[in-house]
Amino acid sequence: QVQLVESGGGLVQSGGSLRLSCAASGSIFRINDMGWYRQAPGQQRELVATITSGGSTNYADSAKGRFTISRDNGKNTASLQMNSLQPEDTAVYYCYAKLERYWGERYSDYWGQGTQVTVSS
Repeated sequence: QVQLVESGGGLVQSGGSLRLSCAASGSIFRINDMGWYRQAPGQQRELVATITSGGSTNYADSAKGRFTISRDNGKNTASLQMNSLQPEDTAVYYCYAKLERYWGERYSDYWGQGTQVTVSS
């Protein structure tokens, strides 16, 4: 019954900002990595940013300097602050988590339903 729920998507003008949030709930023993991916129409899903349980981050080149990922291990949440948004950022954004549901289980990947981000020019 693990569930990842995203929020914060919407319509914004070019140059504007949005903050996406992801909350993981259900039977969770330990979360290793969390992150954000996106998929534009006709494109493959691509990595935007990831963060480990220790706080190490990784960003796509297109996100560096504009986006910031963070997490709260106690709350099992992750956020993506997006600044200086451009039309090419328009996509469905998916929350990702690699986690164990119980002791001894191999880490498995879980995904949220996705939230639409649309940037108008």
